[in-house]
This record gives sequence, structure tokens and C-alpha cells, in this order.
Amino acid sequence: MTDLQQDILVGLLFITGIFGFISGAFVASASIFAASAIFSNIHLTGRLQN
Repeated sequence: MTDLQQDILVGLLFITGIFGFISGAFVASASIFAASAIFSNIHLTGRLQN
């Protein structure tokens, strides 16, 4: 996955989590925020190792 694709994925997950939180779907938004954090950490770790 390229840097651009991963940045877009993290951004979309974060925005989706915000909308889920606003709509009251707290369990769904929490899992989306968790997925966003995981992908962001994977992305950061990949950059640090290069």
C-alpha cells in the first residue's frame, strides 16, 4: 500500500468515526477509531524503519 493510499484510508476511517460518534453509534465509532489508530501506527512504524 502506498503512502497516499494509507493516508487516505486513515483519513476516511477517522472521518467515518467522527460521523459515527455524532450519530450516536458509539460502539461502531470506537472500533473505527481503533482501526484508524492501528493503520496510522503501522504507517508510522514503516516510515521509521526505512
